[in-house]
Amino acid sequence: MGENVQSLPYGSWPSPIDAALAAAHDGHPEFVGFVGDEVWWTEPRPTEGGRRTLVRRHPDGTEESVLPAPWNVRSRVIEYGGQPWAGALADGRPVVVFVHFADQRLYRYEEGAEPRPLTPVSPVGGGLRWVDPQLRVERGEVWCVLEEFTGEGPTDLRRVLAAVPLDGSAAEDRDAVRELTDDAHRFVTGPRLSPDGRRAAWLAWDHPRMPWDGTELVLAEVGDDGTLTGARTVAGGPREAVAQAEFAADGALLHVSDRTGWWNLYRDGEPLCPREEEFGGPLWRIGQRWFAPLEGGLVAVVHGRGATALGILDPETGEVVDAAGPWTEFAPTLAVHGERIVAVGASPRSAYEVVELDARTGRARVIGAEHDDVVDPVFYPEPQIRAFTGPDGREIHTHVYPPHNPGCTPPGAELPPYVVWAHGGPTSRSPLVLDLQIAYFTSRGIGVAEVNYGGSTGYGREYRERLREQWGVVDVEDCAAVALALAEEGTADPGRLAVRGGSAGGWTTAASLTMTDVYACGTIIYPILDLAGWATGETHDFESQYLEGLVGPLAEVPGRYAERSPAGHADRITAPFLLLQGLDDVICPPAQCERFLEEMAGRQVPHAYIAFEGEGHGFRRADTMIRALEAELSLYSQVFGLNPPGATTLELTT
Repeated sequence: MGENVQSLPYGSWPSPIDAALAAAHDGHPEFVGFVGDEVWWTEPRPTEGGRRTLVRRHPDGTEESVLPAPWNVRSRVIEYGGQPWAGALADGRPVVVFVHFADQRLYRYEEGAEPRPLTPVSPVGGGLRWVDPQLRVERGEVWCVLEEFTGEGPTDLRRVLAAVPLDGSAAEDRDAVRELTDDAHRFVTGPRLSPDGRRAAWLAWDHPRMPWDGTELVLAEVGDDGTLTGARTVAGGPREAVAQAEFAADGALLHVSDRTGWWNLYRDGEPLCPREEEFGGPLWRIGQRWFAPLEGGLVAVVHGRGATALGILDPETGEVVDAAGPWTEFAPTLAVHGERIVAVGASPRSAYEVVELDARTGRARVIGAEHDDVVDPVFYPEPQIRAFTGPDGREIHTHVYPPHNPGCTPPGAELPPYVVWAHGGPTSRSPLVLDLQIAYFTSRGIGVAEVNYGGSTGYGREYRERLREQWGVVDVEDCAAVALALAEEGTADPGRLAVRGGSAGGWTTAASLTMTDVYACGTIIYPILDLAGWATGETHDFESQYLEGLVGPLAEVPGRYAERSPAGHADRITAPFLLLQGLDDVICPPAQCERFLEEMAGRQVPHAYIAFEGEGHGFRRADTMIRALEAELSLYSQVFGLNPPGATTLELTT
């Protein structure tokens, strides 16, 4: 092979991974569940307008998308949604309920028939929205979380647990929806029922807390008439985050709490497996699952420190046995049926796929959405798991993806350009999995460093709390420390460093260009740019008071909001940038980008702004993702002096 290797400058290597390929493989299977013996899940369709479909795996292993376009299985509760469907067998046939994205109504699906609406459309504000359904076929109901708008504003709403009749009688009649709780709590998750149906448990929390700050585990009795009584808090509190609760087959109540500083499992309040690792995570979407009890008493768990494994916990011994296989990361979705456990796993060599683990044999295998190598895997990046030292000696967890292409080497002693990726959230984490968007850059000779800066999840509460009142400081410092360390050790070219991120990562990117001179350019994707605007009505209810913890109380530290916001300091930005925004984004609205660009006008800083019709928070359509990736590559090409073959040129203006 040696004689076929070309000597070409970094950033100009020919790659088989184009933007269309990366876009087509964006997103992954989610929300696995059993309908009888069959495994079902949701799956993205980037080339079908970015919708999500429901996929059914038949006993012979074939996969069927049960809902044609334009059906889109996705909830908008708290805007991030959550578990959007549930299924069961009735008279041997599947009965499935799901939320349709366009109108947010709950629908009932049965084989061979068009889905029928179960809930009405609301004339007010954002409508009636549903998430985390629990089928109660014996009662002829589905129990779920109802988010109901009471006015036109993003925070004019209430959330309750509600029962919807399965016969369709509430399809035009809001009064036929039976409310199970009052709206004493601002946020609730769907109810979990004990095996005898006599008790229900759910999580609740209130502003200004986020669910990873503090939640309550609420337990109530279920009457013969299906009403809930005697609701009381049995775990959790303002400084203790319960991330999930489920009943075991014997009626014990299991939950995950971070009361020790790590999310660990408890059974009726007693610790099952105390470890300095996470058996839970940040509840960004209602109905995420990190554990699932099996009928025989064992518990399936998604756990780890940083990366996550799929394991089986024996509550008697506290031992966990992990599934063998190539997967280095499991998503927070699990389903169990008998001795079968279904999860969604990925690795640096494979995208997320549906994995089944047999609790009896310990054997794990891929059963759905199987990873398919669309290009020769020799072009995949080869990540390094590293820890860098930041200010005050603090550890910064990072994944470094060096430039990698078997057909190319750089001439002489050239050092490669590197892009620092800041993840969103910021209470989140970059998983160590195959991402063709990263491969798009590394295969062309551009390195990528994903920084799990202070505030990231997966490393305990203390690491998460580093960002408390320090957003725009610690995240910016940690990203810069990694970039400078890579330059200092001779891994990256100090003159060709870039920073990029979306959402909260877009904030970190913009703040990095404002506060530091480390980077030659940046890509800012659906960002927060103005803290005060975001804190006073420019975002949705779920995160409307998030900044109280991330920055501090607005009433007490208004100066901090102004000082840290890139929108107020456009004069400090000297590096070229690309700004990408969805016009339907209600989480990080385009108004912030527009104000920021007005401030940049006439400042002689080369930049480009691309706004996408029909895109919300997180791009989902293939054509959008293609244009965004190609524009990003063009920015780096122009600023770093690269010459990638076949690249489109982005016009930068001042």
